[in-house]
Amino acid sequence: MKTPFKYITLSLLLAVGAASCSDDFLKDKKGYGFYDDTFYQTQERVQAYVDNQYYDFYSAYKSPTSTVIGSYTDTNTRLTEEIGGTQDFINPNKTLINSADASGYYGAKLATSINNHPYNRIRECNAFLEDVDVKGANLDKTFRDQAKGQMYYLRAVQYFDLLRVYGGVPIVTTVQNASANDPSIQLPRAKPSEVVAQIVKDLDMAASLLPGNWASGAYGRFTKGAAMAQKSRVLLTFASPLFNKNWDGSNERWEAALKAGLEAEAQLSADGYGLYGSTAKQWEQMFLIDNAFCSEAITVQLLGFGPTQSNNNSWEKGIRLLSLGGTGGGVAAPKEMIDLFPMADGRRPTTANGYNDFTFFLNRDPRFYRTFAFSGSKWGSKETPNSVLWAYRWVDGANKAGFSDGNTAISSPAFVRKMTNINASKETNFQYSGTDIFEYRYAELLLNIAECYAALGQTNNTLTYLGRIRNRVGIPAANNYGIGTLTTKYQAIEAVLYERRVELAYEGKRFWDVQRWMLYDNEVLPGVVGGTVSKLGLTPINGTKRTGNFLQYRVATTSATTDPLTAARASIVADPDAANFNAQLTTLATFYNTNFIRTNLVTPMDNFNGAAVNIKFNPNYYINGLNTTALTSNPWLLQTIGWNDNFGGLGTFNYQE
Repeated sequence: MKTPFKYITLSLLLAVGAASCSDDFLKDKKGYGFYDDTFYQTQERVQAYVDNQYYDFYSAYKSPTSTVIGSYTDTNTRLTEEIGGTQDFINPNKTLINSADASGYYGAKLATSINNHPYNRIRECNAFLEDVDVKGANLDKTFRDQAKGQMYYLRAVQYFDLLRVYGGVPIVTTVQNASANDPSIQLPRAKPSEVVAQIVKDLDMAASLLPGNWASGAYGRFTKGAAMAQKSRVLLTFASPLFNKNWDGSNERWEAALKAGLEAEAQLSADGYGLYGSTAKQWEQMFLIDNAFCSEAITVQLLGFGPTQSNNNSWEKGIRLLSLGGTGGGVAAPKEMIDLFPMADGRRPTTANGYNDFTFFLNRDPRFYRTFAFSGSKWGSKETPNSVLWAYRWVDGANKAGFSDGNTAISSPAFVRKMTNINASKETNFQYSGTDIFEYRYAELLLNIAECYAALGQTNNTLTYLGRIRNRVGIPAANNYGIGTLTTKYQAIEAVLYERRVELAYEGKRFWDVQRWMLYDNEVLPGVVGGTVSKLGLTPINGTKRTGNFLQYRVATTSATTDPLTAARASIVADPDAANFNAQLTTLATFYNTNFIRTNLVTPMDNFNGAAVNIKFNPNYYINGLNTTALTSNPWLLQTIGWNDNFGGLGTFNYQE
């Protein structure tokens, strides 16, 4: 059976009987690589080591909107248009500039016990790579090579996230003995180009050692195509303006990223991968292919069903509204996301193109109905497959509000439903969902390639790759799938970034795109080249906000406890799987126009202490500073420009070479 490139986590390890987290194994690991020779003399013990690395890297990865290896939170997603709520890095009332305010991701000083920090994870990879061929020379060579390939991949992706957070970091590829006075281990921050070179070297090694596909019993492990696709992602980031001040004048990095992307596409295609399905319904269904081959999947986080599994998916219970069996108010879609998706013919949603932001659900991109739910749309579960979502409020004469179906936390007319399982159980699976998370999809790889073509001015090739993305979900081919004519490379780049926002919405990718293109504003630090917002014809994200609204019954009622629309709505449903779906939407639009108005929230979606605020992301936030702990433990390290060091001095490390 063919297998995609997936992460293996404890849930799968338990299923296959691996012993990666046994007490004996962890006891052995406390030596940080100082194992006795017997450790490497059985394949089971070596496999346990590898599996435990997967677990350390990805055990916290339980939601598709979460990012950054090891920690995996949705903080970065909340800095974008996808989810509202003011975070420190976009709060105009806060200025973060001192080392005490900087990211703690770098980790603390190595202690006697294991902390799951980046350089500890790197150390474990280094120890394995140094020892397995020596102490495990008796083991099958193919097994050893494949184990090393996974370690090279893991080390590479850890350095990639360190690069995206800090720019340049020390490169450590051997096991070092901790010391306070050994100058040989006091490594400086490497240039971003040097970090990228190391990452690429590791991914090339991984690709040379890993199989194109694993046997079914090893489903979930990284493979050759995964390493090549990851290389495409890394080189695309390195070619982008954040790290490339000559992005608009030199083609060298874009050509390298394009070459890597095309090679990854060829390898994956040869191994049986490609865009999954040919309809929007199949696009939705692919996210629910669990522990089985999916042609779309390049890397996936495997998760387990039920309370006995340590790794469950937290997404399902978080996005379901109270009336549908969830634990809260769901994930409210800001108006900016509702208004983003194209029309059904692929054109942008403008008034001139027939878009009405009140009846926003009419005539939209087929992906819209698989990404969002809204009042009147079908959103079922195992126990109640025909459930219809209703999330509105009404106000009585005393200005007291009532809420439909007990959904008291509503703050938008639409809610995220992407990657939801309509066969999941409200009684168990919402809390203990085992739905896998697609971390890297074939569609993203095609978009990487499209972006490289765009930056190189090859607009026809850009349109070809964007057309493949849109054709798969049923958007008509006319007028280049609604994209129109791209006359400049800037238009082409913007078109790709737009498509990424739609296709990859709520998959943890938007922040990295905003970061690498520096889209918050044209303002940059001294010594850093920016201005990309203007060149691409975009509006800066700074100064905007994520907008929420109530969908509200238009007539004041006599009671805040009696729903005035219970009877009127009884026959209303919009089911994207129904043959007469468009007619259902037309009926729903009439219902909206007859019964609802849109009103402002009592407390704005983006607020600080209850008062409305606009996004303000300062230019020093694109690349984080080293925090006080990191600088104290490693006093030879330079602070990042835009940040102050422990003594209040200005940072000097420039991440743009």
